[in-house]
Amino acid sequence: MVDRAPLVASCVEDQLVGDRSVLVPWWSITKSCLAACVLVLVAGGRLDLDRPMPGRRFTLRQLLQHTSGLSCYTEHPDYDPALDRHEDPWGDGRLLALSESVPPLFDPGQGWSYSNTGYFLVRRLIEQTTGLDIERALKTLVFGPLGIENTFIARTRADLQRSEWGDEDNFHPGWVSHGLLMGHPADAALFMHRLFTGALLPAPLRDTMRVRHPVEVNLPDRPWKTAGYGLGLMMDVASPLGLCIGHSGQGPDSVAAAYHFPDLDPPRTVAAFAPTDDQGIAERAVLEAAARLR
Repeated sequence: MVDRAPLVASCVEDQLVGDRSVLVPWWSITKSCLAACVLVLVAGGRLDLDRPMPGRRFTLRQLLQHTSGLSCYTEHPDYDPALDRHEDPWGDGRLLALSESVPPLFDPGQGWSYSNTGYFLVRRLIEQTTGLDIERALKTLVFGPLGIENTFIARTRADLQRSEWGDEDNFHPGWVSHGLLMGHPADAALFMHRLFTGALLPAPLRDTMRVRHPVEVNLPDRPWKTAGYGLGLMMDVASPLGLCIGHSGQGPDSVAAAYHFPDLDPPRTVAAFAPTDDQGIAERAVLEAAARLR
């Protein structure tokens, strides 16, 4: 893939600048959208963050914060060979069986480990609670209220080929078991900005979303000074621009990052997408663009 400059979009005081003519995969920015959807359901009394999940020892809060102890199906020894053979993704049945049969990495709440399996269970819980598939649930409960119209869940290889970057690896988006959102770069910035500056969530739940679990990780090629995780949020409390909250993501040959900077005056949000395997490229583009907006 030929190196290309990141696509960057920004939002300040609800003034949006960015591309709405192309589609890009949002990768794990989707996790922030799922967390927002869960908290809308919590606000409506339909879910409880701290009640153990049915038949499980961990809670919904622990799933959202990666403290459940669940392993990640992408670490399973059969995962990479299946991708190499361009197989269709594992179905919900196999993923559920893995979530139940693979021993936990630690007792719930006694550690931290990034788990796509956890967000697979979050996606299923949203669908079971609302009676809607995840795309319709997100559009109804999150994107519609935020004024975002053109996101969708990529379900086929043909969907992913609509991306600005194409799909050179012939990757099936169904391997992203919690759902892979695609949309415009500008809408990723708008989502993250309105999530923290708008009325989608009551203020106490926005604060809950931002409660940070410190994470000990080595990120030599990334721009972050500290690492932490809220509910569906990556967090740096000591970035050059103060508190930085949002999410990064990576898939075959492209990366994504969308972050909000509440300490700046006025607060601002930047999203960046690039055809590379280096998440640091998108993250540095976010920080550089946010600094220029001052």
